[in-house]
Amino acid sequence: MRRAIRDNGLSLFFLALFVLALAGQSVAGFFRNNAELADHGLPTIGFGEFVTSSDFLVDVAENWQSEFLQFFLFIAATVWLVQRGSPESKKPGDQGPGSDADQLVGAHVRPDSPPWAAAGGWRTMVFGNSLLLTMGAIFVLSWLAQSLAGLVVMNEENAMHGAAPLTWLDYVGSPDFWDRTLQNWQSEFLAVGTMVAFSIYLRQRGSAESKPVGIPHHVSAAESE
Repeated sequence: MRRAIRDNGLSLFFLALFVLALAGQSVAGFFRNNAELADHGLPTIGFGEFVTSSDFLVDVAENWQSEFLQFFLFIAATVWLVQRGSPESKKPGDQGPGSDADQLVGAHVRPDSPPWAAAGGWRTMVFGNSLLLTMGAIFVLSWLAQSLAGLVVMNEENAMHGAAPLTWLDYVGSPDFWDRTLQNWQSEFLAVGTMVAFSIYLRQRGSAESKPVGIPHHVSAAESE
């Protein structure tokens, strides 16, 4: 058990943070939502009803889709683009998907390579792009969930104010939808960009996201190996 926890500590740490943060969001959102209902003279709802409501789903999905878009674009961009000196980048000249020898596929597989890496054909192609495909799929599904839940919330608000309901196309083309969406996107893009740039000149001893302390600024971690 101790070894399993040690070997998976990074994943377990962030899983625990995720669960705690989601639980905290659900509780805070529950009290906020019931306070707003009381202010409008409407009956309050139970916790279970809130966490299965569109109000809660739209806030969760709104954040998820921006996070997975960030990773989708970063993974795709780092195949073809480089940043000299950043440990987040391959070294200049290594752009592209790499050769079969670099990627240990085809005739270059190891005895312990994943089965689909050795299978060849469409299975190796899918496995070789599975990280990007999965991140992209989660982004699309989260974005769709956000748009559908947001439409329900918007039409509930419209009904309270005597306004006509919107269609899905009306909502995803509305300023409200894109204001909520782009607020998250711009912060994610800023975070990734600053991580790439700051890691050129700043260090964190012992972190896998940092170059060794004594490596020159213009040298990436890959070039120092």
